[in-house]
Amino acid sequence: MPASETPFLPGAVIFDMDGLMLDTEQPVMDLWPRAARNLGWEMHREIVLRTIGIDENTTKSILRETYGENFPYFAIKKELFRLIHEIVDKEGIAHRPGLLTMLDKLDTLGVPFGVATSTDRKTALWKLEKANIRDRFNIIICGDEVQHGKPAPDIFLLAAKQLDQAPTSCIGFEDSIAGLRALAAAGIRSVFIKDLLDPPAEVLATVWRQCGDLAEAAELFG
Repeated sequence: MPASETPFLPGAVIFDMDGLMLDTEQPVMDLWPRAARNLGWEMHREIVLRTIGIDENTTKSILRETYGENFPYFAIKKELFRLIHEIVDKEGIAHRPGLLTMLDKLDTLGVPFGVATSTDRKTALWKLEKANIRDRFNIIICGDEVQHGKPAPDIFLLAAKQLDQAPTSCIGFEDSIAGLRALAAAGIRSVFIKDLLDPPAEVLATVWRQCGDLAEAAELFG
């Protein structure tokens, strides 16, 4: 941020979860094809990339449009979760760089913050628990609690409402294209921190700030 620019102290901050706070996107990218192979199907990485940041119904639609209506989505998802649990039980879930620095900074400033994730509630709470940060957040909104998932604005608008802030008073952090589109649609300032994907130019044009990691982003608040 330029030295002459006044920091924006938000009324609340809203975080995506996978790939933004938790280092979970890359492992899942590798495990989806492995789970599919275990059930006799081949799944390509570029198709899995298309599912980043979106809700389960849209993910299921993408996979069945690609691989046919007989694609056993729920069976492969069950195998995916078995593989994920196997790894997490051994290794836990790693944070993305700077996460605790960011959360501690917001606590010091007295800024409330919450989660808005496309992941279903049961899975999201499990991940946050395994990452030892579940109790850090004022609110947690999940993909199965809104009618329309990202890139629709519903989940971020609900998060702002539950944090008792107008969307224009909030900042949202995202790593996904769908999430950045959702923040723009909600009228919330967005901060992009790259994990796996580079957004197209028209999406980057909606972004308020880009940062290398969450520790760098914490400096936005002075």
